[in-house]
Amino acid sequence: MKRYYSQFIILFFVTQLIACGGGGGGGTPPPITPPPTGGTAPVWTAGVYESASSFINQCQNPRSGTDLNGNAFPDQQGTTLEENHWLRSWSNNTYLWYSELPDINPAQQSVPTDYFDLLKTSLTSPSGNAKDKFHFYWDTAAYQQLTQTGVSVGYGIDWELTSATIPRALYIRTIEPGSPADAAELNLTRGVQILEIDGVVVETTNTQAGVDTLNAGMSPSTDGESHVFTVLDVGSSQSREVTISATEVTSDPVPMVRTIATETGNVGYLLFNDHNFVSEDRLYESMTILADNNVNDLVLDLRYNGGGLLYIASQLSYMIAGSAATTGQTFDQLQFNDKHPEINPVTSRLISPTPFYTSISSFSDNYAEGTSLPQLNLDRVFILSTAGTCSASEAIINGLRGIDIEVILIGDTTCGKPYGFYPTDNCGTTYFTIQFDGVNQKGVGGYSDGFSPMNAAGTVGELVTGCSVEDDLSLPLGEENDPLVAAALDYRITSQCPTPPTQAKSVVQPPSLFNSNDDSFNDDKNGPALRLPLKINQKIYLDPYTTD
Repeated sequence: MKRYYSQFIILFFVTQLIACGGGGGGGTPPPITPPPTGGTAPVWTAGVYESASSFINQCQNPRSGTDLNGNAFPDQQGTTLEENHWLRSWSNNTYLWYSELPDINPAQQSVPTDYFDLLKTSLTSPSGNAKDKFHFYWDTAAYQQLTQTGVSVGYGIDWELTSATIPRALYIRTIEPGSPADAAELNLTRGVQILEIDGVVVETTNTQAGVDTLNAGMSPSTDGESHVFTVLDVGSSQSREVTISATEVTSDPVPMVRTIATETGNVGYLLFNDHNFVSEDRLYESMTILADNNVNDLVLDLRYNGGGLLYIASQLSYMIAGSAATTGQTFDQLQFNDKHPEINPVTSRLISPTPFYTSISSFSDNYAEGTSLPQLNLDRVFILSTAGTCSASEAIINGLRGIDIEVILIGDTTCGKPYGFYPTDNCGTTYFTIQFDGVNQKGVGGYSDGFSPMNAAGTVGELVTGCSVEDDLSLPLGEENDPLVAAALDYRITSQCPTPPTQAKSVVQPPSLFNSNDDSFNDDKNGPALRLPLKINQKIYLDPYTTD
């Protein structure tokens, strides 16, 4: 399997981000580790930036051996000060809003990830939200493991949390088939409410120790780790206890594809949860089934899809629209900061549009590179959305609208992430800093407040034809009685919407609430925050059709 990180670009959303360490506090900072004997420590001069290449791979704790792809680690002995200087220079060169960055002395922070947390704009969007909501880092080995294999330690549960702080409620949103949570003896389903974890009450616990217990229970870190959950089944008034043991879980990015027969033709339904490497083959197979079944409409369920590989979004958009609508058209055009109007600062290539990809890439596990993709040749698509619909999923919406494919949005306002980044490893940590935005064939982008159905409640972003409908966890996902699916099926006949909710559903949406350095909820008023376990759904810009 040919998967190379040198070509990555990520526009992505972390739907549930694991805690990666605390942020730097006030007072006198701890001392920076001195350079090796005979070395010269780099010196900070405000406003003067050496090339990032002067500091890259100079590590306080260099790795040895090879990575998941068999590539030797490039690390050399260095210091945390050199790691900080690399972050400063790299950010100044590639950050989309580099002119808004504070110039902080790298010697003021002894932990590089703490220093990185400070290297982002503090400005806000027109709606008043943080301009940069997607600034984070991750352990490189864990990042490669999950993005390349879809494997992580857990129960196979995708949680839904109504509030990070009290009063809060926690539900099971979906369960991965074949995972520990899917065991028949547990009898867990979508919509089950979690009342307690290891004896700690979810709704009202407001001590740090109690919240730490809840977080540990939701975020198991080792294979075989077990926790006791007190649950309330859908429609029940009697709680019960279940013990769930974590293991390595492989997620299916396309867990459901079906054809719904109607009086006006076959309608395809596709639940798509993650634009990862595994999804390329699964989408190819699923869309082939729908094409063979002659569907004349498609309900594309992206309600829990936080993004992923951009080339996957491009392939899927092509399979929806077909060759007649996409030939010669741009799916997405990257735009970097004003230091780099023509040359990509990461790849050093000429900046060129991402097309609608028409064939299988070099990253497929099961199909030959260049294999033609199936086509539905539709002039409209129904997209199911929530605030968890982000980045690469939003690129599908924007890319199709750019070539006049009608997008009918059913659900809620999307997350609002037209931006992206190349995940960049240095010394065992992969950093994600916003480096570009993306526009469609018409030059339209900038949807920082998301896409909204026409009658959406709450914060409204770019308005799109469609209906505001609340996601209902008590009903089976993807069936005809699922409110979002039902609204889409009805709208295709009547062009009418059901009565919209009076306010947006209260659901915690990362990354701003789950950034490892976000202490906004840990105060006297709100208390410590619950943090959902890691699930990386990212929009990654990757060009597997161009070789170095």
